[in-house]
Amino acid sequence: MCGILGVVSCGSLLPCDFLPKAARSLAHRGPDDSGTILLNAADQEIGFAHTRLSIIDLSPLGHQPMPDPVTGSWIVFNGEIYNFRELRKELEAAGVEFKSHSDTEVILAAYRVWGESCLTRLGGMFAFALWDAPRKRLLLARDPMGIKPLYYHQSNQNFIFASEVRTLLQTGLVPRKADPTGVLSYLAFGSVYEPWTMVEGIMAVPPGHVLTVENGDLSSREYWNPLQASSRAESDASSGNGIGTADRLPAILRDAVLSHLVSDVPVGVFLSGGIDSSALVALLSHNGVRSNTFSLVFQEEEFNEGQYSREIAHRFGTEHLEIPVSQQDTLAVLPEALCAMDQPTIDGINTYLVSAKTRAEGVKVALTGLGADEMFAGYSNFRRVPKMEMFSKRFGRLPRLARRPLSASVALFAGKDDRSRKLAQLATGHDSIVHPYFLVRMLFGAAEREVLFGGTVGKSTSGARHGDSERALESVLRESVARSSALDPINRVSYLESHWYMRNTLLRDSDSMSMAHGLELRVPFLDRALVEACFRIPGDQKLRGDLPKSLLLASLGVELPREIVNRPKRGFTLPFERWLKGEMRPVVEDALLKSDWDQTSISANAVREVWNRFLAGETSWSRPWSLFVLKQWCGQNL
Repeated sequence: MCGILGVVSCGSLLPCDFLPKAARSLAHRGPDDSGTILLNAADQEIGFAHTRLSIIDLSPLGHQPMPDPVTGSWIVFNGEIYNFRELRKELEAAGVEFKSHSDTEVILAAYRVWGESCLTRLGGMFAFALWDAPRKRLLLARDPMGIKPLYYHQSNQNFIFASEVRTLLQTGLVPRKADPTGVLSYLAFGSVYEPWTMVEGIMAVPPGHVLTVENGDLSSREYWNPLQASSRAESDASSGNGIGTADRLPAILRDAVLSHLVSDVPVGVFLSGGIDSSALVALLSHNGVRSNTFSLVFQEEEFNEGQYSREIAHRFGTEHLEIPVSQQDTLAVLPEALCAMDQPTIDGINTYLVSAKTRAEGVKVALTGLGADEMFAGYSNFRRVPKMEMFSKRFGRLPRLARRPLSASVALFAGKDDRSRKLAQLATGHDSIVHPYFLVRMLFGAAEREVLFGGTVGKSTSGARHGDSERALESVLRESVARSSALDPINRVSYLESHWYMRNTLLRDSDSMSMAHGLELRVPFLDRALVEACFRIPGDQKLRGDLPKSLLLASLGVELPREIVNRPKRGFTLPFERWLKGEMRPVVEDALLKSDWDQTSISANAVREVWNRFLAGETSWSRPWSLFVLKQWCGQNL
């Protein structure tokens, strides 16, 4: 796991300290080693920088940037390739010789032998840049699920890329200006939705894509997406081959989890005591692997899950470590956590705390249960959204004259809380809602966003620009719904959850907040073969029975304790409601009410209204908190 950075400069020489200086901004991602290389090709300069967190092949032979001695190509790589040993054997059989035992060298050799098709063979999480010296072109590639981040900026003279948005800003080659669509998506969902970022001109490389820069031209190609698995499922079903996917799931799940143990340093498991992390521990134990597990134990009983993690650790014989933490600890690190955000997010503080405590105990690599809810229908949204989708379809078939009084009645009797307003919007704003899923996940609705931007959409130059952003965001959301139209309602929610919320909030927060401490988090439930299998299985099979995530539980080969399976689902939550009205109120109130919002074009009066509604108990803490985080991030980075 590492940090990468690079530039292709045309017609202008880079400063001699450009690469080392830029690499220092990524030191937290790779504290073990660093390196740079500057190449010349015709009228171009190509610079690569790398900071290394040593996980596989700890020797100097794993140093990056790494050259291909045969072709003269170079690579910088962030991630882990879990099947690199199998690929290496295949390449050795084809006559390839290796100098190191690193997965980085395997990627270089695989590209030399198989070209871009090597991407479909790589099993793992990755973001890498490869300078193809013979063809004089740059390739940027990102793993299928978007586990590892990769951002880029293109101008007339330079093309630059990096693992973090803040690194691109610190090069001085990108104007420090908020992106209107990035701001809009953040207000809508609590995180910036790709391909946009919070900075105008910086874009994200999409998951499952390879970008090519050649002769100044940028092109993009998709090499994988989860809907391909669904298409194959249809052909399998027609031939009778798709019936047994659920039967093969235990073996696929086992292989996925065991493959994520590939490492030259110890691999632990973050054990919360919920189904997902407990399933990882149970599966490892069932296959003869004794885990090192660690859990955060809160002093406050309302947050403490220690009894559940201890039960799992005892049952499966793990080497268990409890890390005590208090709310005061969390409150104390909030300023640091805010500074660690690569992009603003209403989540992520919990991951920062977990990662800090875990790394301080000497743990360098940890498995997490992220992705299990999305793949095995663990959220309440998997039951809720299909019902809303059905209501929306039936409501849409009513004549417009019949819809109007019904919508008015719903609006009249809807409560003042956020959930009631969303349900009312499903009826009153039916024609403008892209899909009920986005309504469920929405932070500020369309009308609220218009107020935040001064109610000027379409009425001024600034308003017209935000109107353009609304249309741009709506377009990509509608495209994802259209692409998933062939899926059953449950699998459609799975696709939307993994494509939007998981990628833009959970995975991004996990990466930036863990790597702020030099900790690598691995996500076995997002193994590509497992994801493909889950999309092949009809959605109704995932909701059968009375147990949550019954398909996952049935695939483990070992039973989890009933008290773990049957307890209410509870995430790692922090008492922001109380903090914002208590300890944090002066700081938050000053930021929201006593400073300008020029960088984002948000209305100061609208922000004051959000804050007052929160104090009156008419809206949740997440709304003022999101505005506070946005203000802090812009102040630090723009």
